[in-house]
Amino acid sequence: MIEIRRAHAADVDLVAPLFDAYRQFYGRTPDLGLARRFLADRLGRAESVVFLAVTQRDGRTVGCGFTQLYRSFSSLSCRPMWLLADLFVAPEARRTGTGRRLMEAAHTFAQEHGAVTVELETAHTNTAAQALYESMGYQHDLEFRHYVLSLPQG
Repeated sequence: MIEIRRAHAADVDLVAPLFDAYRQFYGRTPDLGLARRFLADRLGRAESVVFLAVTQRDGRTVGCGFTQLYRSFSSLSCRPMWLLADLFVAPEARRTGTGRRLMEAAHTFAQEHGAVTVELETAHTNTAAQALYESMGYQHDLEFRHYVLSLPQG
């Protein structure tokens, strides 16, 4: 049985391996320490909201999926919005409805906090995620073009 709950700072060690696997899915080098520090900072400073899917395995709680949200604002509607930045379900928990349940928890949270939208982006090649998002009512934005400027690090 999989439970969906909001993660807190004490849950970093459950979420970090999933976050590291998520980053690897998008081509980043494995770095569990970096994943742990990043999540600890976000959760410790209340800069993001993480929903965690957990299950019991061999008498212990293990993470099997997560989604992470960041708060922003819509200037056009003058209301808050949430960016669903990350969604990952461990391979053994896929096709169980876990991703959908994580998304539903995020939607409920955003709605309860007065959001006008939940926005997300995914790789053009991630057709499995696109199918989930579209089945949940997300629409491909054809009105606005997304741009990225990479800044020098130093």
